[in-house]
Amino acid sequence: MKCPFCHQNELKVTDSRDAPEMNAIRRRRECQRCLRRFTTFETVELTIQVLKRDGSYEDFQKQKLIHGLNAACRHTTISHEQVVHIAEQITMDCMDRQVREITTPELGEIVMNQLKNLDPVAYIRFACVYRRFTDISELMDAIQAVQSENDGPGKKNNAKVKKHSHLKSPLV
Repeated sequence: MKCPFCHQNELKVTDSRDAPEMNAIRRRRECQRCLRRFTTFETVELTIQVLKRDGSYEDFQKQKLIHGLNAACRHTTISHEQVVHIAEQITMDCMDRQVREITTPELGEIVMNQLKNLDPVAYIRFACVYRRFTDISELMDAIQAVQSENDGPGKKNNAKVKKHSHLKSPLV
C-alpha cells in the first residue's frame, strides 16, 4: 500500500477497528514521509458459488435474494427492512459457516424456513416458485401443512383454507 498523497510505501497503522456494518476493518494510517493520515477499509471477499438446478454455477448475489423475497412478501406483514434483514442474516450465516458452495435447494429451504416463521402467505408464495408446483393439489398440501403448524397448541390460526370443490380449474 502506498500513501495517497506522496506515494511512499512506509506507512504506520495508528488505529484499527471493526466496521461490522460494512463487513470490514477500518484502519487509520500515517505516512512516515509526509506525516499525513488517511483511512482505509479492508474487506474480506468471500464468494459463494450457487449450484443451480441445471448444473451451472453462479456467484451468490444478495440483491437477487432480496428481489425474490420482495416478490414473496409483497402485500404481507413483512416490510422491506425485514426482507433486507433476512437476506443479510442468510448471507452472514453462510459466511460464518464458511460455505463456499450452496445448492439452490439448500438456499431455498433456508429462505422458506425464515418465511415460515414470519408470514404463512409469504412462505406459500415463495414455495410456489421454489418448489415449482405443477397442480393445485401440491399447493393445497403446502397450505394445509402451514395451517396445521399454525393450529398447533397455543398458536393462532393465520392461514385459513376453504375447500372449493365446485371449482373445476384453479385460478392463479
